[in-house]
Amino acid sequence: MFSKNDVIELEITGMTHEGMGVGKKDGFAVFVQGAIDGEKVKAKIIKVLKKYAVARIHEFIEKSPYRKEPFCPVYNRCGGCSLQHMIYEKTLLFKRQVVIDNLTRIGGLENITVKDTIGMENPYNYRNKAQYPVGEGKEDPVSGFYAKRSHEIIESDVCGIQLPDSDKAKRAVLEYMRKYSVPAYNEETGHGLIRHVATKIGFHTGETMVIIVATKSKIPHTEDLISMLKKEISGLKSVVLNVNSKRGNVILGQKNISLYGSSTITDRLGSLYFEISPLAFYQVNPVQTEILYDKAIEFAGLTGKESVFDLYCGIGTISLFAAQKAKNVVGVEIVEEATEAAKKNAAKNNLCNTDFYTGKAEEIVPELYEKGIKADVVFVDPPRKGCDEKLLKTLVDMSPERIVYVSCNPSTLARDLKYLTANGFEVKEVQPVDMFPWTHHVETVVLMSRVDK
Repeated sequence: MFSKNDVIELEITGMTHEGMGVGKKDGFAVFVQGAIDGEKVKAKIIKVLKKYAVARIHEFIEKSPYRKEPFCPVYNRCGGCSLQHMIYEKTLLFKRQVVIDNLTRIGGLENITVKDTIGMENPYNYRNKAQYPVGEGKEDPVSGFYAKRSHEIIESDVCGIQLPDSDKAKRAVLEYMRKYSVPAYNEETGHGLIRHVATKIGFHTGETMVIIVATKSKIPHTEDLISMLKKEISGLKSVVLNVNSKRGNVILGQKNISLYGSSTITDRLGSLYFEISPLAFYQVNPVQTEILYDKAIEFAGLTGKESVFDLYCGIGTISLFAAQKAKNVVGVEIVEEATEAAKKNAAKNNLCNTDFYTGKAEEIVPELYEKGIKADVVFVDPPRKGCDEKLLKTLVDMSPERIVYVSCNPSTLARDLKYLTANGFEVKEVQPVDMFPWTHHVETVVLMSRVDK
């Protein structure tokens, strides 16, 4: 066959769901980093495995008309984005195809129309949340994002998909660490103090929360740190110390200590206002979130008479959008901090037709159903692992008129749709939304309706 460092000619005939080009040489699959379907390249082999090889572009024979120069100077090393070498319109086509491929191959769904991906007019500086790892440099602490498939920190002064105040917060914390010789965390030894700098920013309000993730419940010179952050960030409303002393990849610990200002910030989606806390989930792209939720509410077809379940409800975003048009809404969320925020958000927006429960959806929903509490319309917006089968079974037994499934992972979406379509539901509409420009991730909202026998 061939060996590491061999250079071979390839025609790129497809792309993986992570954005790598795929070609075949003598029937053997080769995945080429940064290649686009339709290109012809000379590829240098960097790894050979039993069933495939991995390569990088050595030379172009024929470039794609969709190729462009990345806007990030560390794009080829940073693991944050994977599609900056394509024009934006091509990334939208790519993401639609990812959804189609998953629904077909994993879901076994045929004759399903997947609409064009809804993109952004300005797909830059859109993220209202950042999580920068902090580590030891040769002389000073460093922060940035991890390299692809590693925990090597790639430094970059600015990031083109983050809001500018996030980069300012990171730089201020690094300056503070250098000034006072505050040690960065070392993953290998478990020693050190500062692990991550995280931010949450109210896109419409400008309110900013900076979260310092540390191994201990006290850090030195906090007043100076706060002064440095206030100098850089005009909308600073909250500085929180998050304590995470456990080894491993989990970023945030469970203990939060307020160092400055409020313990939450506020943002607006549509006409609704939401309190955002350090641990609660809130969509990272507020511009596209409004589009996504408007589409979800449209799919739900609410008339004011429906009882609604919003499962994996977070701080109640979809719940409150639905509550404006439904008879009542029940939200379920595993994170207690988020559930409490959802209750406050309902009160803040004068929506009295909501109830929120803390716990696993696969445990709470069967309990509610046994008590005779059920829904006409169900929203599900699960994490990447998708829905638990126990929950899906309960939804089948409950037999709501419509299920609106919001997904950040096309493969688990397809798996769950396969179960539901085999048990009394049919897919009516599929709409991808580009929540994460320049990355391979895609959000999808799907309308399913009950098949009446």
